[in-house]
This record gives sequence, C-alpha cells and structure tokens, in this order.
Amino acid sequence: MPRDSDQDGDRAGAGVRSVQLALDVLEAIAFSGDEVGVTQLAERLDVTKGSVHRHLHTLVERGYLTQNPATTRYAIGPKSRLLARFAPDTDLTQVAEAPMRELRDRLGHTVVLSAMTPRGALVLTTIASTSPIEIGVRPGSELPFHASAQGKVLLAFAPRPVQERILARKLETFNGRTIVERDAIEAELVRIARQGFASAPEEVLLGINVMAAPIFDERDGCIGALAIVGSIQYLPEAPDDETVAALKDYAQQISRRFGQGRGPGLTIPAAAPRARRGG
Repeated sequence: MPRDSDQDGDRAGAGVRSVQLALDVLEAIAFSGDEVGVTQLAERLDVTKGSVHRHLHTLVERGYLTQNPATTRYAIGPKSRLLARFAPDTDLTQVAEAPMRELRDRLGHTVVLSAMTPRGALVLTTIASTSPIEIGVRPGSELPFHASAQGKVLLAFAPRPVQERILARKLETFNGRTIVERDAIEAELVRIARQGFASAPEEVLLGINVMAAPIFDERDGCIGALAIVGSIQYLPEAPDDETVAALKDYAQQISRRFGQGRGPGLTIPAAAPRARRGG
C-alpha cells in the first residue's frame, strides 16, 4: 500500500530537523573550548533537555563526542578528531597563521580569518590584538553577509547565482547603520570588488569597525577573508592608506601560498554584481 506523501514530507522534515539539531549540538561543543553540560546546551540552542540528551547519547555512542564521568559534561570525541585528520593537507588556518601574526604585530588590531558558508562568514580563527582591551569574535561564529566586512568581501567575489540567492533573503537590521537595501548593497559589492577590501563601521555593533580583504586560490576563487577588528577610535571609518595596504598585502601573501596568480584570472570577477537600473 503506498505511503501518504504528506506523511513522507512530515517525516523528511522531522529528519532534517533532527540532523540539524545533531549538528548544532556538535558545533556548540566543538566551538565552546571547554566541556559543556546538557542544561547549558539546551539553553544555548533553545531546545528541551530531553531533545539534547537524545542527540548527545547518539553522538557519544558513535564516538563523535565523549562524556566526562566525573563532571557528566561533554567534549569532542575521537571520531571527530579523526575526521579532522583526513582534511586536505593545505589548510587555510595553518597557511594563514604566520601572516596573521605578522599583521597583528604590524597594526596592533585583532586579526580574524573567515570562510564562506551558506549562512555567512564562518570565523575559523582569531589572533588577539596587542591592546590590553581585547575586541574580537569567537571561532565558530557566523557573521552576516550584508553587515560584516568579511561577509561582504566573500559575497563581492562570489558567483552571481550565490549573490542573488543571498540578497533575495530578508536582511536583518542590527542598528541604524546596518545597510539592508538591495540596491545599496549591490553598489557596495561593486566598490569592494574594485578596491579589493571591505569595511563595516558600526554596522553590527556600535563603536566597532572591521575591515576585510579577500583570499584567493590558484583558480582566482575567493576562499576566505582576512580581517582586522578594532574600536572606531583606532580603526576609523576612513582608514589610512597604510592600514589598507597592510591588510591587502597580507591577504595577498596568503593567496600566493594557495597558488593565486599562477593561472589566468580577473581583477574583478566576471560575476561581479551590477547595480540595477531604475525603472
């Protein structure tokens, strides 16, 4: 007897939600930097402790997480570490580490490395500033495409279909400085592609500015963003030429390590957005 298609759809939807929650649990523990308990996870993910516990049990049973018998808290398990070992030898975080430290030492600002996900710019790693007051973002955070320098850089050099998909979404307003109008964003993406860097002064958090430059691979594809973060007092909305040059220079150093420039490429990608004409 054929199964009801609506029931199949409901089951598929429930299955997708279950997978999403399992990944949310795994990511929350991986990016926490410490062991995490059931109650803490449930509050962070805004779900019931029962739902979290069921997923934790499965992930521990499969080896992706471990549970400390003394604290009953959870941490990354051996199978998660094994998967990391099978990642490609050329790792963006490892390749960028030395240039990131040099950039931090040269400018003094916090330096951030990000890569693109469907939801935004994923923070891979950060190097704290030389200032006694640290300003930065936590690894594992996903920054919005339209309101972060990293997100705008990644979007400016992304293929046009990706840009269309992201700009078609409802864009969140974080404060009065957040740009959410599509025409304004598209015009800014063109400027970013031409000038080779982006900035997002106070677009998410008042008092904070971020600048980012693209990182390319041997095919001239944008694979990441190198950014500096600081207070608007020390990283002003109109940055000086030395700061811009240093940021772009170290992003280019990382790009060269990935083979950028060895093949034919364009300064501005063919898929760069064009501001829509009126009418």
